[in-house]
Amino acid sequence: MTPPRLPDLALPPGRRVYFASDFHLGTPTVASSLARERKIVRWLDKVAPDAAAIYLLGDIFDFWFEYRHAIPRGFIRLQGKLAELTDAGIPIIFFTGNHDMWMFDYFTEELGIPIHRHPVSQRIGGHEFYMGHGDGLGPKDYVYKVLKRVFASPISQWLFARVHPNLGIGIANGWSRRSRIQNTKVEEVYQGDEEWLLQYCRELEHQHHHEYYIFGHRHLPLDVEVAPGSRYINLGEWVNYCSYAVYDGEILALRYFEQAD
Repeated sequence: MTPPRLPDLALPPGRRVYFASDFHLGTPTVASSLARERKIVRWLDKVAPDAAAIYLLGDIFDFWFEYRHAIPRGFIRLQGKLAELTDAGIPIIFFTGNHDMWMFDYFTEELGIPIHRHPVSQRIGGHEFYMGHGDGLGPKDYVYKVLKRVFASPISQWLFARVHPNLGIGIANGWSRRSRIQNTKVEEVYQGDEEWLLQYCRELEHQHHHEYYIFGHRHLPLDVEVAPGSRYINLGEWVNYCSYAVYDGEILALRYFEQAD
């Protein structure tokens, strides 16, 4: 099956494309989340002058649900900065993750940011990219795949929307405290050929060639060969690594913000 595609993105000389994911704003504490949000805003200020586009690949929030007349409290610094960037003509493309899959039209209508729920292919500059959050891809993780179908169903969304925001968001925040990012005390360990997303990339590469596969979700910055001329980049996360990727039209590379590159 041919992956869905976004229109080609030309990359003028001197311009770059930036990719980040897994900010997990809202966890593990209000204070640490606020400090991280301010750091993310500084990062956006740093990359904006030469950004041709900025891709946010999911789990930007540790929980997000849009009621018709309410959204989760907080994160106003990030939203204000994103509005400033889109008003300045910088395209921002948002992919939902497993923690913020219940995003609907708020970011699109208020901030001019398109929302994508599935991985897509896109030609950027001179290279073929395939990107998405990464949850539910590859082998195994069967329990989550079933849960994702339940959570993504219109019936589940309609039922949750009937719950008062004070209760619904409170329940969801309690659930998110059990998340993997919340409980990570040591570095994630690279699993080699057993990495599910790497296996997924290699399977897809047999069908459609891409120079770069970019995902989040794994919480471990990775740059791994998929096949000759093809690489899998995992963007890591911002609770521990503050990692992102930058593409200059020739090379896609991982970087670390306010750390030694």
